[in-house]
Amino acid sequence: MDRVGLAPAGDEEAVRWVAVRHADDHIHIVATLARADGVRPEVWNDGYRVRDACRAVEERFGLRSTAPADRTAPRRPHRGEIEKTRRRGWAEESRIVLRRHVITAAGGARNEAEFFAHLHAGSVLVRTRFNDEHPGEVTGYAVAVPGDLNRAGDPIWFGGHELAADLTLPKLRRRWTPGPDSDPSSGHYPPVSGRHLSAPTARAVMRMTIREAADRSRSADDFFHHLERAGVLVRRRFSEHTLDQVTGYAVTVPGHTGTDGQPRWYKGGSLADDLSWPRLHHRWNPTAETSGRCEWPSPDLTDEERQAFYDDAARATAYATAQLRRYAVINPHAARDAAWAASDTLHVAARALGNPHLRRAADAYDRAARAPYGRIPQPTPAGDGLRTSARLLAMAGLIGDPTTVNILVLVTNLITLMETVAHLHQAQQRTAQATAARTAGNHLRRAGQPSEAATPWLPDTHRAPTAFDLAMADFPMPWSPATPEGPEGASEQRPHRPQRSISVYGTSRPAR
Repeated sequence: MDRVGLAPAGDEEAVRWVAVRHADDHIHIVATLARADGVRPEVWNDGYRVRDACRAVEERFGLRSTAPADRTAPRRPHRGEIEKTRRRGWAEESRIVLRRHVITAAGGARNEAEFFAHLHAGSVLVRTRFNDEHPGEVTGYAVAVPGDLNRAGDPIWFGGHELAADLTLPKLRRRWTPGPDSDPSSGHYPPVSGRHLSAPTARAVMRMTIREAADRSRSADDFFHHLERAGVLVRRRFSEHTLDQVTGYAVTVPGHTGTDGQPRWYKGGSLADDLSWPRLHHRWNPTAETSGRCEWPSPDLTDEERQAFYDDAARATAYATAQLRRYAVINPHAARDAAWAASDTLHVAARALGNPHLRRAADAYDRAARAPYGRIPQPTPAGDGLRTSARLLAMAGLIGDPTTVNILVLVTNLITLMETVAHLHQAQQRTAQATAARTAGNHLRRAGQPSEAATPWLPDTHRAPTAFDLAMADFPMPWSPATPEGPEGASEQRPHRPQRSISVYGTSRPAR
């Protein structure tokens, strides 16, 4: 109580408190919120001081070490939300459902417009907040579950900050474009990184993007504007006789280069016949001869293209894992971006495949993704690769049989990524984050199976080396400090410590 500041040593007018041994494994500390002299004590952000005091007690008496309060935990449902969920027989609280929808929509979107479109497509009510001085400028958003109403019959809205620290609109915009106050030299997260795209995937991505931009446009200027917002680089060809008259165009994505290191440009007509500039120009400027004759083919992907999308997503995931191991040695702080972006890939993969184990893995990984205190990490090639994986999976959707080789390879690479993130967090003594990543990996091992039985196509960590162990077997020295943690966080060599907890004000304080 002295360390928290509620009852400083020697202060006879401090709050009155009592410690109650509620059971053999924990105690409760109950304190009044009024000092003896009538002054109200300072309790602002007291939960963080409580966590520091508890960790000091744990270290002093050799108790199990718990996680610090670093604002990485999401906002948990209140007691009223939990009781309402039980009364109505819902599977989950609205706050949890909405957080999953928002993370999935943000991970699969290339810009702000796609983000809100994904939310609407997910049967979520969306309300935007506009700037008072600039009516057309969106400054925030709120989401609600249809049917979750208050006593007045109005939807119960949750803003982004009420779901998680990194889901506010300003922080979400960092995924797509640099903010107005950001340093231009710091870069931003590209919508799709061409570094991780094969030629068939790049062509399919640009074909889908061009068709979508053409559908939303009413003129050539609108068309090029939509392409730039989608992260596509455009090179226009102008007429030699008429000033500013566009006669053709070519597109590419950032980082998509050829063997000579130069960008690989694709003309619209080479991607599809209906995407040539004359066809697009006639669409926006119909004439008597061409009106009603422009037939647009279905923009759906072929099975081969979907498989290419999944292959590239798996390849980008493997690349991110290798970069994470490199960052762990030379710059551990740079690994935060990849750990954050891995959440996008998990959520979008769970949505695309509809696998319950993938969904549990994405939910379990939630805390391992966030940087302390809600900070947004600087972009890295590893993080860009995982964000590209998420957007490829969002565009591809399900490729048919959920046990195809493409999906199994992707899930295997995700398991290795989870193990790498868990080792990294464990080396940084971030116990809660390491546990979250390890739990996500355990759920992924059961993906692709209709039952809870062991997965035959993945190794059992209790009997055989993990993919992470096999990948690091050739290294003469361990890439990170050895930890006594086993697959489930237990160790036979570690001496047993009593698992006790400390709670304040009559209820346990979860680590934030």
